[in-house]
Amino acid sequence: MATTELLVTDVRVVRPDDPDNAKPELTDIAVNEGKIVRVAPAQAREDAARVVDGRGLLAFPGVVDAHQHWGIYNELGTDTVTESKASAQGGVTTALTYMRTGQYYLNKGGSYRDFFPEVLSASQGNAYVDYAFHLAPMMAQHIEEIPYLVEEHGVTSFKIFMFYGSHGLHGRSASQSDFLMTPPEEPYDLAHFEFVMRGVQRAREVLTEYAPYLSLSLHCETAEIMTAYTKLVEQDGSLSGLRAYSASRPPHSEGLAVTIASYLAHETGLPNINLLHLSSEKALDAALRMAGTFPHVDFRREVTVGHLLADVDTASGIGGKVNPPLREREDVEALWRHVLAGEVDWVVSDHACCRDELKFGSDRDDVFLAKSGFGGAEYLLPGLVGEGAKRGLSPQRVAKLTSWNPARRYGLLSKGTIAEGYDADFALVDPDVSWTVRAADSESTQEYTPFEGFAMTAKVTDTFVRGNHVFADGKIQGDPVGKYLRRGK
Repeated sequence: MATTELLVTDVRVVRPDDPDNAKPELTDIAVNEGKIVRVAPAQAREDAARVVDGRGLLAFPGVVDAHQHWGIYNELGTDTVTESKASAQGGVTTALTYMRTGQYYLNKGGSYRDFFPEVLSASQGNAYVDYAFHLAPMMAQHIEEIPYLVEEHGVTSFKIFMFYGSHGLHGRSASQSDFLMTPPEEPYDLAHFEFVMRGVQRAREVLTEYAPYLSLSLHCETAEIMTAYTKLVEQDGSLSGLRAYSASRPPHSEGLAVTIASYLAHETGLPNINLLHLSSEKALDAALRMAGTFPHVDFRREVTVGHLLADVDTASGIGGKVNPPLREREDVEALWRHVLAGEVDWVVSDHACCRDELKFGSDRDDVFLAKSGFGGAEYLLPGLVGEGAKRGLSPQRVAKLTSWNPARRYGLLSKGTIAEGYDADFALVDPDVSWTVRAADSESTQEYTPFEGFAMTAKVTDTFVRGNHVFADGKIQGDPVGKYLRRGK
């Protein structure tokens, strides 16, 4: 009788806690009941009910993609299916997706006590990877509901979209209360951001066993700067495409927002702050300055794979419109310097599937008419492994950036490494294969990609979620196995 349910043989396991110069050794991974029970070479094949030949490939811990947006442009249940498939293609085994009330997503306002159960119901049974949600407190009632969300649903991470004060998702907005579906008498402004911070900190003080994993994330852009610069760019008319969009949301807008958010964290005593998708040298510089100024605040700095791979010239058309924007090549190189210096904590996809018919406006060349956001989870691990190798980023550092660091921050204590007792989440990667990105090859319903035609030098061949072989032979396998993850204890 088999004593092991699954044995993945002859893989080179990449451990995030190994030294950067360590050479991953050939070994086997044994799995029972969704957990890794043994990592050791030459395990008995005859004791396993199922054996998968790892073919000498690298085995990375399953990617904990800490920044996605399921259901932002498509129906949530449908998006959960298709975009979790795309995630598995990229070695993602856990997706943390942002959710808020207001336009897009469920297109509803009101209490999270009513709203969030609908979110859970729509996504249940549809995901091919494990998942959890970050929630955005958009009004005073949501702040009051934070302890309920933590205890009842295991939600431990919250978000502020700083630019929504007088700017919409895609550009200028005339009515924020309509867009956000919040009470007209409750402005979404700096005072609200302060009150959100105080609300999260109160929850940390009361719910002490959750406190280490209760954090607040911020999308750092400054609405007033963006509104003024959008007007300047449009009046000037000399710029177009992604370069015009970048100029309309200049890097110093990020730096200023980072500075404001950091002082508010200091003022409110909230120590766990995540600075999201920093896209520029000025944004990273501000983040590092604030970390030095407020050493009692535990800042974490996030960068997206899109901002590491593409710039305003190399991205394939205005399908690369995203917030914050893709930048000049100088900023891409600056982000890589910070990654290599250990000054970035994790890398994410910021995956937000926006199908062609929704993405582009009546004039497909007008970047200001296009919707913001694009998918990219499919390219997260292969892009970082391949491009990172060229720049001296070790596989161990990749594992920290994509798995261990976000898992620890967000309270996913059974995720993040390949070791006994952890969930059997891992991806097999061929680091010596050349291929070309084609949107048509993605499981996402997005018919384009800003990475179209990009040359890749590493590829995910297999993805396992709690021992379930969800991606193999270039195809998604079986039925959805993903589970909603309660976090924090």
